[in-house]
Amino acid sequence: MADRYAVFGNPVAHSKSPLIHSAFAEQTGQTLEYATVEAPKDDFTGAWQRFVHEGGRGANVTVPFKGEAYALSATLSHRARRAQAVNTLIVGGNGRTYGDNTDGVGLARDLAHHGVALKSKRVLVVGAGGAVRGVLAPLLDEAPGELFIANRTAEKAVALAEAFSDAGRVSGGGFEAISGAFDVVINGSSASLAGDLPPLPETLFAPGATAYDMMYGAEPTVFLRWAKTQGASPIDGLGMLVEQAAESFFLWRSVRPDTAAVRATLRQALETSL
Repeated sequence: MADRYAVFGNPVAHSKSPLIHSAFAEQTGQTLEYATVEAPKDDFTGAWQRFVHEGGRGANVTVPFKGEAYALSATLSHRARRAQAVNTLIVGGNGRTYGDNTDGVGLARDLAHHGVALKSKRVLVVGAGGAVRGVLAPLLDEAPGELFIANRTAEKAVALAEAFSDAGRVSGGGFEAISGAFDVVINGSSASLAGDLPPLPETLFAPGATAYDMMYGAEPTVFLRWAKTQGASPIDGLGMLVEQAAESFFLWRSVRPDTAAVRATLRQALETSL
């Protein structure tokens, strides 16, 4: 019988994870099944336990359950503890649940794929929610010269910066506290989901700057369209999705898939959906 994996979310029918992991399995010669599970918003733990009882070996976890996945994990990786969120669950040989977070490494690898180096650069991260918390440690591991977190609620950005102050030069504040030009600007806020543009200054981008949105779609987000008019090079989060999935696949199967072909397939599928 093939090992069973799934992505848990609510809603989750739109997820590209089954396509991604099926492609990884075919590429690496792994035999597995991968499905979507729309867990009840009030009973993620029960849905996970039923999945394990029925033979499930691991899962990806998306909105709104990353915090609950963190809470139910018997063992946590260091990066999951830093993120205080879990997006990858693994059933160990003893039946205990191991939780990890691959979002940050996915973002860092996607930036590297695009040739975007953070070392000694000025980096702005927009947003202070769970998505941002999950990627801060890997970003700071790249040794930027400065990382500033900007958020509508300044106190949340300041608190988040303080929580990661041991990892590098990081500070936070409200949008009005943004000062100077940045080499890399990463939008990790929920504004793109609503089609909104965060209140960012037009002097935001340094010459040759990169604008990265953790969201993706068939068309560029409002943030990326605006950034391009300001002279920045735009990158969406499709590659981050593939790279974080590849890390999850490696944790489950001890085989690291090649992401290039899967990136190309997903991009083509998005473009043909227009």
